[in-house]
Amino acid sequence: MFITLTAQSQCYSLQLNNNYPQFHLPKKPQFLRIKISKKWRCSSSSKQPQQQQNQPKKEEESSTSEKRADPVGFLTRLGITHKAFSQFLRERHKAYKNRKDEIFQRFMNLKELASGYELLGMHRHPQHRVDFMEWAPGARYCALVGDFNNWSPVENAAREGHLGHDDYGYWFVILDDKLRDGEEADDLYFQQYNYVDDYDKGDTVSIDEAFQRANDEYWEPGEDRYLNNRYEVASKLYEQIFGPNGPQTLEELEELPDAETRYKAYREQHKDKPPEFFRYDVIDSGKEYDIYNVVDDPISREKFRNMKPPLAYWFETRKGRKAWMKKYSPCIPHGSKYRVYFNTPDGALERVPAWATYVLPDVEGDQPCAVHWEPPPESAHKWRNKQPAVPKSLRIYECHIGISGLEPTITSFNDFTEKTLPFIKHLGYNAVQLFGVIEHKDYYTAGYRVTNMYAVSSRYGTPEDFKHLIDEAHGLGLLVFLDVVHSYAAADEMIGLSHFDGTNDCYFHTGKRGQHKYWGTRMFKYGDVDVLQYLLSNLNWWVEEYQIDGFQFHSLSSMIYTHNGFASFTGELGEYCNQYVDRDALMYLIMANDILHALHPNIITIAEDATYYPGLCEPTSQGGLGFDYYVNLSASEMWLDFIENVPDDKWSMSKIVTTLMGSKLHADKMLLYAENHNQSISGAKSFAEILFGNIEEQSLESTDLFLRGTSLHKLIRLITFTIGGRAYLNFMGNEFGHPKRVEFPTASNDFSMESANRRWDLLMEQGIHFDLFAFDQDMMKMDERERVLSRGLLNVHHVNDDTMVISYMRGPLLFIFNFHPTKSYEGYYVGVEEAGEYQIVLNTDEKKYGGRDIVHREQYLQRSIRKRIDGLQDCLQVPLPSRTAQVYKLSRILRT
Repeated sequence: MFITLTAQSQCYSLQLNNNYPQFHLPKKPQFLRIKISKKWRCSSSSKQPQQQQNQPKKEEESSTSEKRADPVGFLTRLGITHKAFSQFLRERHKAYKNRKDEIFQRFMNLKELASGYELLGMHRHPQHRVDFMEWAPGARYCALVGDFNNWSPVENAAREGHLGHDDYGYWFVILDDKLRDGEEADDLYFQQYNYVDDYDKGDTVSIDEAFQRANDEYWEPGEDRYLNNRYEVASKLYEQIFGPNGPQTLEELEELPDAETRYKAYREQHKDKPPEFFRYDVIDSGKEYDIYNVVDDPISREKFRNMKPPLAYWFETRKGRKAWMKKYSPCIPHGSKYRVYFNTPDGALERVPAWATYVLPDVEGDQPCAVHWEPPPESAHKWRNKQPAVPKSLRIYECHIGISGLEPTITSFNDFTEKTLPFIKHLGYNAVQLFGVIEHKDYYTAGYRVTNMYAVSSRYGTPEDFKHLIDEAHGLGLLVFLDVVHSYAAADEMIGLSHFDGTNDCYFHTGKRGQHKYWGTRMFKYGDVDVLQYLLSNLNWWVEEYQIDGFQFHSLSSMIYTHNGFASFTGELGEYCNQYVDRDALMYLIMANDILHALHPNIITIAEDATYYPGLCEPTSQGGLGFDYYVNLSASEMWLDFIENVPDDKWSMSKIVTTLMGSKLHADKMLLYAENHNQSISGAKSFAEILFGNIEEQSLESTDLFLRGTSLHKLIRLITFTIGGRAYLNFMGNEFGHPKRVEFPTASNDFSMESANRRWDLLMEQGIHFDLFAFDQDMMKMDERERVLSRGLLNVHHVNDDTMVISYMRGPLLFIFNFHPTKSYEGYYVGVEEAGEYQIVLNTDEKKYGGRDIVHREQYLQRSIRKRIDGLQDCLQVPLPSRTAQVYKLSRILRT
């Protein structure tokens, strides 16, 4: 810490170093006694016109922001009164402020908290070395072991004491690059290298030239006088005190008067001087202060502030990659395998580092290990495409990289990039959601038991391959979302975080609280600042390193409740604030959304919560959790129940509408899907498998079965797509009625890969799958053309359980569905908001979609009739075959 006071002709400074204070006295004799306190602040007697005037403004802005925040704001806006839940929100808001205060004692701001990856893990330092940092508060000793040091636990270890670890349990290991034979160490201890470019400034500039340039640019003529003649001030001060012929030895030195007497004599000697002459005098009254009023000169202060900073000589002398490669060999080469070694009270153990960015979880005949990923510049990915603008509506194509290929094998990032991405673009979707990308030990878990949160799965390729995938997706105009699992973690120890430092409470709760009730996974301690840093930095890492456009937070109910969401919910607000609610987990979600949206304004966050926690998509300042979208999980469960258990003529139209529309409070922020990967992977059957059975074994006599299956497949998707909010999701292959579920290789199927793929070959010829694919493609194009999802709330004006007909309007579009299995209507009346002509823009019964083509082309244009239907003055009389749907667009308004 430095306090420097500068004037036109005089300068004195107090430097506070860790070791000892150094005093530089001014020309005139002044006598100081200063107590150095740990807590201190500086203020100017002139009221600090610049700094101090800005400070109240910041405090005022902060207080204004606090005033704007209303912990129960969304309840007030919605007119909801519930004493217990309101009190819970207020207490949570207060606890959130306290949590941030706790964080700010260690971190400058929330951005620093969410940037832990910049320090932790393994990083190349500019000064020809590699730094490694890891959090393991329960360890007594830390070292890196790997093939680069023959797995020695003593060669690359953290130093003892605070040079090797701090009070919070962060260990620091330095790996110095090795000098090549015949090379000498750098002359400069601060010599830096540029590892990207072949050459840099230091290859042509010497340190003497850099220092000379720094002095020439910084000091004005005469200002460096005392630097060049460092004893001039001391000699003049000596001469002022003792005269030109003062004593030269201690024996000649007479007894000096006390400081006060000397100062009075000094004032008497200069009594003719103006008061400004004594403005730098400091009078010691004998009182000890820890807050000082530092007097400075306004002119000197302004001059100092206007000066440019000195030349950064360490950058001017930085050399290029070729100079580094000539002099040094890397201490840990690119591709080296390594683990972190700990000595704990229970003995020695090895772990895959928690912040490792590339991991081999399943090495044949060997233990899991991390891989040092530092590719040379020519191999590192260079971003070519900008991230697409966020669309007003999301059409999300959900994918798993490993099963995305036609062949029964694990598909790579590069194959997905080359074959699947163009297909998704051709189909009409504008976003890709990937699950199973983050490293996990067991392939059969589909990626939901994450072991290494900062690493992409090595099964599919390298980090550079994944960057290439995202870059190409952005080039096609596709957003890329990641399904993240921060609600729990795998219980693996060697490769995971469980018992990471030998203790049971490093990242997770102890006892039953630390174990998922049914899944055997570990539950995070969301109230621990270091765990928060790990999780929040992880979200920021994927955005900064891989340019991810958004996240779906998986299974929030597992983390929000201590019973992991396995309890019956009635929807009463008291269930969301009782003793089973984990307030720390809620505060983590609030902080995650606050940080992500502050650092990356275009980020999209999606909440998957089966309990629909109140305020999921409300602003955090109004008592919400801050998500952009929430997933309506009830829709797929309803459709699955209908097609498996309910006869076709008993389907309830009222239940369909109420379930699909979800909560009216956040209808526009709802993400809907008819079926996602759960219906295809989690031991269940896909809808197509239920509707069609085994298509390959069906005979020509199964025409009615196929007609029913294709008709319901289209109806279910169309109404789910158009009646909900601004977001829709489909799992890859389900759009064309993939005939079989996905089965990952497990012991139960002899680790077979036969069903761990997608049958894209079914689209190569005309048939049911091609027809369903064509319908889904036209449905996506309809939204792109007519902006269906982005038109806001819709008006459902006709729901008839007897006729099994549903009709609603969304902007100028009229949607009519007939779910009845046998009844067709030649002239069915539905109300319309505008009198005019309506043109069919999508008909599920067309031949090209596998339909019967009952509605003729001349019937595609309908004119409204002045007749009161559904509470509206005008109506249409339309032909409505059984199990069909039609979408009309108002093409011409008629004024009557």
